[in-house]
Amino acid sequence: MQPSGVWATAVGVARVRALETERKNALFRDPLARAFAAAGGLWPSSPPPDDEAARRRRLAVSWSIVIRTKFLDDLLQQASASGVRQVVLLGAGMDSRAFRMNWPEGTRLFEVDTAAPLDFKAAVLRQERAVAQCERITVAVDLREDWPDALAAAGHDPAEPTVWIAEGLLIYLPEDAVEQLLARISEQSAAGSRMGLTLGSRGVIERFGADAAPGSAASMWVSEMPDDPVAWLARHGWEAESHSLRERAAAYGRPFSTPPQREDQPGGLISAARR
Repeated sequence: MQPSGVWATAVGVARVRALETERKNALFRDPLARAFAAAGGLWPSSPPPDDEAARRRRLAVSWSIVIRTKFLDDLLQQASASGVRQVVLLGAGMDSRAFRMNWPEGTRLFEVDTAAPLDFKAAVLRQERAVAQCERITVAVDLREDWPDALAAAGHDPAEPTVWIAEGLLIYLPEDAVEQLLARISEQSAAGSRMGLTLGSRGVIERFGADAAPGSAASMWVSEMPDDPVAWLARHGWEAESHSLRERAAAYGRPFSTPPQREDQPGGLISAARR
């Protein structure tokens, strides 16, 4: 089965994570990323030659994937340390956190995505004989459908705190679908729940998507972060903090190698808590 549509971008994300894993000073290590990329035909491979502007945009997007992965890894570790034992990855794609992170005993991790990426992923996991470090439960459902019922049927308990991750997801959903997703998350979140989101920065579609190649990730971007993401999430009942990619990259010792420019910032990072 070859990747297609929006979920095919998850294989591209796996390729970026595989390249990061090979660095001596890697911010994280994802031993399964290379296998996902290879199964999707992206390893070994190199991007086709392009002009300087396109190369710069591609590097910026790859850099943002690395920074957001580290940011959300940290958020998940902090949530686990606080006692949260339910994890939900929305639009899980080729995420391998169930396998590569150390989870406290009793952790249940739900991967929510459509059947095609989950089936593709399952084949690679069997090939690699991967063993999850927690109770991993896959939930095959379209996020535009009634996914809370499917999640509940799989064993999620909304009365217990949950840490929710929507990584590289919201930018592909129209604004009304983003609002519906946040409302549904909020309805399923007990006090003590956490949430990590990645959002497209203001103007990112114009800067990155206007001349994007058909079928590329940027060509499918449709939504950006609101002007005030903290206030936006407060309306949904969350206390949030907004972080820029550059801010987090500097904290991780991995600043972007060019002088600061707005056009080099593909998105923002959000951490939130339910009180």
